[in-house]
Amino acid sequence: MKQYPERKNADLELTVDTETGLLDFLLRRLAGKSRNNVKSLLTHREVMVDGRVVTRHDHPLKAGQTVRILRSVPRGQKRRDKLPILFEDGELLVINKPAGLLTVAAGRYEDEQTAYRMATAHVRQDNPKARVFVVHRLDRDTSGIVLFAKNEHLKLALQENWNSLASLRGYVAVVEGRPKEKSGRIHTWLRETKTHLVYSGRGPGDGLEAVTNYQVLREGGWYALLAVQLETGRKNQIRAHFKELGHPVAGDKKYGAGTDPLGRLCLHAHQLELTHPLTHAPLRFETAIPQRFLNLFPPAP
Repeated sequence: MKQYPERKNADLELTVDTETGLLDFLLRRLAGKSRNNVKSLLTHREVMVDGRVVTRHDHPLKAGQTVRILRSVPRGQKRRDKLPILFEDGELLVINKPAGLLTVAAGRYEDEQTAYRMATAHVRQDNPKARVFVVHRLDRDTSGIVLFAKNEHLKLALQENWNSLASLRGYVAVVEGRPKEKSGRIHTWLRETKTHLVYSGRGPGDGLEAVTNYQVLREGGWYALLAVQLETGRKNQIRAHFKELGHPVAGDKKYGAGTDPLGRLCLHAHQLELTHPLTHAPLRFETAIPQRFLNLFPPAP
């Protein structure tokens, strides 16, 4: 992976002087930046409030809080002005989505940059009428492989047969602690609360069946690096399963993590194998394990 030198500029630290929303505060204090540039800081996790990364535009601020702009983040880990494309042909577009970028916009995030909008802009460089269709999604804070179809027929064929077509859905995760069992299979039935928290039900039939396989790749300090393969693709499946195993994904406060070593959710979709639903050709896409994950496990002296 190409390494980028760190920027020499120091982080910019600002003190909040009155109650306000985060975006309004940044627009006022960063007068030289456009609205889109300021939103980009939030989208790419370059803003911290009292030591925690914040991405919500409407995050409330109180007088006395400290807002930090992370100018010293390595360039390759933040702004993505160009779409990171893994594969493209006349029917498919496959990207390596950065953490912090929504796959598609919804609700209060309608005005944010998304992978879908970037993919649409890309295909319209050659054909102003071209379109892309979302086949599957990743959480905002999960990085990795996202697949778009270039026509609706292919999109529907993929979505309607996803579980049978996708033979490998591989992730890597950094989890807190060191699992006692170095490989395993987690098999539960997942449910969701009204506040959108996913958890395992009492047993078979009490929720949607979910199966996660894992193997420990590295261990060091307070963390373990896992290879994870899904047999099912339920919402927040990996995050819920490892919380219940007692080893939440690092950086995942929603699911019980107590640490945030990289300022992001340490979960990356790095392998996808599937059969083309129309041509039946085998397809395989893979990205490298994020170097920042590996940096948490330095070699023994």
